[in-house]
Amino acid sequence: MESHARRRADVAEAMPSGSAMLLFGARHILRSGDSEFAFRQDSDLWYLTGWKDPDVALLIIPGAEQPCVLFVQQKNPEMEIWTGIRPGPAGAVREFGLDAALDWETLAVELQKRLQGVHTLYYGIGYDKERDDVVLGAIKGARRQVRYNHKCLPDCFIHPSRILHEMRLFKDAEEVELLRLAADITKEAHIEAMKMAKPGVNEKELHAVIDYTFRRRGGNGAGYTSIVGSGSNACILHYIRNDSPLEDGGLVLIDAGCEYENYTADVTRTFPVSGRFSPEQRAVYDVVLEANYAVIDLVRSGTPFSALQECAIRVLTEGLVRLGILQGDVSELIASKAYRPYYMHGVSHYLGLDVHDVGLYAKEGSSRNLAPGMVLTVEPGLYIAPDNEDAPAAYRGIGIRIEDDVLVGPNGPVVLTESIPKEALAVEEICLD
Repeated sequence: MESHARRRADVAEAMPSGSAMLLFGARHILRSGDSEFAFRQDSDLWYLTGWKDPDVALLIIPGAEQPCVLFVQQKNPEMEIWTGIRPGPAGAVREFGLDAALDWETLAVELQKRLQGVHTLYYGIGYDKERDDVVLGAIKGARRQVRYNHKCLPDCFIHPSRILHEMRLFKDAEEVELLRLAADITKEAHIEAMKMAKPGVNEKELHAVIDYTFRRRGGNGAGYTSIVGSGSNACILHYIRNDSPLEDGGLVLIDAGCEYENYTADVTRTFPVSGRFSPEQRAVYDVVLEANYAVIDLVRSGTPFSALQECAIRVLTEGLVRLGILQGDVSELIASKAYRPYYMHGVSHYLGLDVHDVGLYAKEGSSRNLAPGMVLTVEPGLYIAPDNEDAPAAYRGIGIRIEDDVLVGPNGPVVLTESIPKEALAVEEICLD
């Protein structure tokens, strides 16, 4: 509660005089028929409140008598039999430290009153017509009243991300600890999957043990749909069918991260089904691991974000030349993007409440520099498609990615996933256990 209150205060301080911010929570999303997907709160609203339930909106007006007001569902014993206990407005103030909390159903009327005197509204207009109608309707309804009190109404809309997402980019100590816990649970899940992998075991069985471990250890579940790609399925970047049997002599690429208190890890490990890498698999693996280490070493304050990808491309291209998959001068191969059939994605993204977390990667037309408090992934890979006739036959069908989560620390990179084995011999030892 204290961390959420501190963030609300920081947001209010960053907002100019005469402005307000309105955030809505996430909606239930229909899965099929009348069944819904499991509810997960909007990350921005969670960041400022910790509120877990739907039908919620947060209004922040710096300098107002009640600067932070949360609109929530009323207590309703009959509905709570079906959907669970609601804190209600009184619980929102008592348990979540809000200045005030009101019935969700009063939002439109309250906005008419509370937006008077506000000229700039931080609100994501254009994303949800129903909610836009509530906001615009409230402003329209207040126009008659301001004729007599001469107060202004919002005539400028700015997306809350202008303030919130820059704040979310820099993790505080509590957030880093939650990411460490997510990484620790993720470690156990990856190791359990490595131990389970045997010829004939299905990808879905590995997926199941991963999800089970996430929840058994207290996580929310997966922070994103887990990828369990064996054999040539590992060459499909976002393969999520996870329903093929593991084959003797093949590899398994697992990209899975636990979400803990809404903060997610994002980890990829690749390992041999039969316990030992073949010489060709090991050769490709070592190139990717070399790139992983090289990029991690650059995760330091002052490094341009773009330098991470440049480093990954160079190390991977040099490795492709050593393997005989590419021929020619490395710089020329990079300039011509000859590596693209084998490495076609970025090496990094921000990490936090969302797996692809918020924050700008460039400022004023240039790549922004890394700074302490940022958390990002490092995930080089090589993918040699089974039908790539330009590659030597022995390498075709090999897909390898190695991904870690790294904090930009005050004195250099802090690898939050360091304890998850990735050295080839350590990985083989677990698979043979």
